[in-house]
Amino acid sequence: MEHASIVVSRIIAADPGISPNEDGLPGLAVVKRLVGALLTWGLVACVAGLVISVIVWAVARQQGNYGYASGGKTGVLIAAGGALLIGGANAIVAFFSGLGGMI
Repeated sequence: MEHASIVVSRIIAADPGISPNEDGLPGLAVVKRLVGALLTWGLVACVAGLVISVIVWAVARQQGNYGYASGGKTGVLIAAGGALLIGGANAIVAFFSGLGGMI
């Protein structure tokens, strides 16, 4: 009787030989353009959110409304984080795809 770890390693080692391809289904070019447009819209939304948040933060701070100033700071961080994730989406997916390919 084989140990479970040996069986699992044999299952993982069995490579079915499948890899991503660009001609498997029609419409890939359209999907790429659509996702690229979504990336652009997302970055534009992050810029708008950042500008609005900075304005809210500055005006609220000037008027002594620290609750809204705190909300403005939070908006700045969220917009910056969103831009970081959207801008790095290709690199993030490529990194984890590469990790998945190593297993």
